Amino acid sequence: RNDALRRTNQKFLWRCVLLCVKQSFALPTWVHCILLSPVQVANNMMDMDQDSRKRLCFADGRRKVDYVLVYHYRKRSSVRGSPSQHRLSIISNGSYPLGVEEKDQEGGKDEPAEVVVDVGPPDPADGEKIMIREEFEGNLKDAGLEIEHDKENKAHGHAFIRLHAPWQVLSREAEFLKIKVPTKKVRHSRLLHDEWARYGAFYKYQPVDLIRKYFGEKIGLYFAWLGVYTQLLIPASVVGIIVFFYGWATVETNIPSQEMCDEDQNFTMCPLCDRACDYWHLSTACGTARASHLFDNPATVFFAIFMSLWAAMFLEHWKRRQISLNYSWDLTGMEEEEEHPRPKYETILLQKRQRKKKNKKNKNEVVTLNVFLPSQTGHEKLTWRDRLPGYLINISSILFMFGVTCSAVFSVIIYRITISALMAMSPDPEVKSNVRVTVTATAVIINLVVILILDEIYGMVAAWLTELEIPKTETNFEERLILKAFLLKFMNAYAPIFYVAFFKGRFAGRPGDYVYVFNDYRMEECAPGGCLIELCIQLSIIMLGKQLIQNNIFEIGIPKLKKLCRTLKDKERAPKEIVEQPGRRQQWHLDYDLEPFDGLTPEYMEMIIQFGFVSLFVASFPLAPLFALLNNVIEIRLDAKKFVTELRRPDAIRAKDIGIWYNILSGLGKFSVIINAFVISFTSDFIPRLVYQYMYSETGTMHGFINHTLSYFNVSNFKPGTVPSITSLGKDITFCRYKDYREPPWSTEPYQFSKQYWSVLAARLGFVILFQNLVITMSMLVAWVIPDVPKNISEQLKKEKTLLVDVFLNEEKEKLQLIQSFRGFDSPGASPHARQVCFSL
Repeated sequence: RNDALRRTNQKFLWRCVLLCVKQSFALPTWVHCILLSPVQVANNMMDMDQDSRKRLCFADGRRKVDYVLVYHYRKRSSVRGSPSQHRLSIISNGSYPLGVEEKDQEGGKDEPAEVVVDVGPPDPADGEKIMIREEFEGNLKDAGLEIEHDKENKAHGHAFIRLHAPWQVLSREAEFLKIKVPTKKVRHSRLLHDEWARYGAFYKYQPVDLIRKYFGEKIGLYFAWLGVYTQLLIPASVVGIIVFFYGWATVETNIPSQEMCDEDQNFTMCPLCDRACDYWHLSTACGTARASHLFDNPATVFFAIFMSLWAAMFLEHWKRRQISLNYSWDLTGMEEEEEHPRPKYETILLQKRQRKKKNKKNKNEVVTLNVFLPSQTGHEKLTWRDRLPGYLINISSILFMFGVTCSAVFSVIIYRITISALMAMSPDPEVKSNVRVTVTATAVIINLVVILILDEIYGMVAAWLTELEIPKTETNFEERLILKAFLLKFMNAYAPIFYVAFFKGRFAGRPGDYVYVFNDYRMEECAPGGCLIELCIQLSIIMLGKQLIQNNIFEIGIPKLKKLCRTLKDKERAPKEIVEQPGRRQQWHLDYDLEPFDGLTPEYMEMIIQFGFVSLFVASFPLAPLFALLNNVIEIRLDAKKFVTELRRPDAIRAKDIGIWYNILSGLGKFSVIINAFVISFTSDFIPRLVYQYMYSETGTMHGFINHTLSYFNVSNFKPGTVPSITSLGKDITFCRYKDYREPPWSTEPYQFSKQYWSVLAARLGFVILFQNLVITMSMLVAWVIPDVPKNISEQLKKEKTLLVDVFLNEEKEKLQLIQSFRGFDSPGASPHARQVCFSL
């Protein structure tokens, strides 16, 4: 009952806040809703009957503190109770946090000392703010809330106002909101703190029902979704490990790797840069070829198909789990409540009405008071013309942000090209031998740093752009914000990976006809083992770096740093002459120091981006599900600890699903099918190997595959100034090799694409079409086989409907019998006594 009434109290107070917002449009700039002390209720309830002193109550010791308002003020010595600066916040519902020892509260009450301090000239807006606050408090009192003010007398600081919602008010609002409550008193243990918000409990299931009862359905659904996602990562991780070990076990028997490592083959390769780079032997890239086989093997195709089906199974499993939670949480019959317009929307709408009124007055038209009556202005709303400037700024800004992301990727490409050329010119042979490793590692780290910085910027930009659109309700605002933030952060996180997967090495040209950047630097080429190994390195470093730095270190370090800065700022702002009331700080003082709750969007966003790493490019990195699983095991407990001990308690909001996030997940699952098909077809060597084995191999095996993929180039066809200045392999080199399907220099069409190229291209495109149709068909089959509603719940719903129909039929039958009995009493043959009984009935 207490949990349900708490939610009623929160909704009721919000209605009061919105009522005041409608009456005063200056209020939204300094009103915030924050519920503090995430683990207070259980401990307070356990101590309730033992010691009333421990309860957070009014001065009478009986009325419980349900919420606390806090505002900042400054007093002047010249006028007692002069206007002050206020920032009003709803911060607490009272009680002590679990796991926190209560300090001794005994001792006499000291009288507050009155302080006379001159803190500067008064703010002209102080009087208006006090009037607004008094009107706000008056509306709360009119709605039935009881208020108790601070008795502290300070020259500068925060003042706290306690609120209590009487039982009659809560009952009335619960009836109005149709909230069902249990009839028995519910007592909670300290499970959330001791069994959920501990890293040592990583192997235990989450107490989702208790999370929902304490934080509300919206947060409960988030942790339930995160638990389902983490649980289903276990089979994906097992299959990924099997695929990885398959590649490790077959690397010694892989014929292409053996041929590339064979020094007797003596493949002399063309220089990797102009003038400074020398000819080199393909056998020197043996390590790259062997490492590439770990991720580029026949099992990778099976794993890509498996992960596409896994994404479909995950979504279907979550739908079943969500319906189960809706049934157990009594949300199946929940109706969508009409949302109040956002304060900014109503402000701009009021300004629009005032402009219309002003224009009519300027035109000397008669304006009656009826124009502004609610009955006639209720249908008035902002149109697309009012929002057109915001839409234009949104489109241009998003395109600009996309350009910034592409510019950052291009800058890293320039860095790779220039550093590669500079290191190739070094006289140190050890530096030359480590060019590719050094450049790849440093470039990926730079990419990671840029991604982390732009992520923070894009989050603020998305919020600013959403405000410009002037959404009407908070739901519309949240959905638009999520969509913009996802688009920007998705582009930011995956742009470097898309470049390596689909663009690197595709436009580099060929020996004698290379593509140059700034007329001096050649475009990048893939490593001798292919671009897949570089894609794997890029994906793994960015994924692990984001999880380690952004998801864990930032979530722990930044809130603590903000709290420290806030504490230091308060100390610097407070005058030295302030004398505060001595004694123990109340719980709401401690709760005010906690970090505000910013919503679930950051929590969902990091998991959605991770889901993209797991599903989109999983063909290049089979160990991605394993690292995601290890991260999420820690992430669940980290979020739990943060919600329970570090954040102000969020407002409990009812919700039936995870909202727009499900649509984003579904879109990513479908997009992953296309991406994995193109990665296998165009980034890996899977298709060229099949084409060679079944079309061009004389023995039907992979022997001779490396020689088949290397084309010839006559060194005499190098452009002037691009020939290596120093040749360590000898001066009698006539031909060098490069990886491509082109005609040899002695053919009638030298250096043109060969028939093998067109055969491989056709096979690649055919595989993309086959892969997509196969996986989509299987995904639809999985969705059809797995019902959305679990069998036990569907049967229970049928039973409830049957019982409901039986109740209605019994009621109708009783009514019919009663009517017939009345007719019998009213018949002519009925006795006068029976007629009197009928009349009395």
